[in-house]
Amino acid sequence: MQPTATVLVYSDDANTREQVRLAAGRRPAADVPPVEYVECATLPAVLAALEEGGIDVCVLDGEAVPAGGMGVCRQIKDEIFDCPPVLLLIGRPQDAWLATWSRAEAAVPHPVDPVALADALAALLRGRASRTAA
Repeated sequence: MQPTATVLVYSDDANTREQVRLAAGRRPAADVPPVEYVECATLPAVLAALEEGGIDVCVLDGEAVPAGGMGVCRQIKDEIFDCPPVLLLIGRPQDAWLATWSRAEAAVPHPVDPVALADALAALLRGRASRTAA
């Protein structure tokens, strides 16, 4: 297992990015590595960070403007080679079908529920670790 995992958090709202960091904490589960966060407030920043590499999981805000997380997810799945798994923050549970359309691996609704977010993030980190180990 790697010493740390890098999680990209995208939202135009600094409060949402902070909620994600606080909800997941430094270690979302005991069996995943400690997490370092890369925060992005714009689509160009997300694309630059992903092109740079080293991102293990993306958390995208589906309610971000002007580029919503669902559209960003679909775009990076099309454009980024070996795109990391995506956890999408959706505005309401009924938007889960849009998360599927965007090709996100997981979705949790706003407002951020710390337990649900940490569980979903840990599951994606476990999946990423098993893929890179294989």
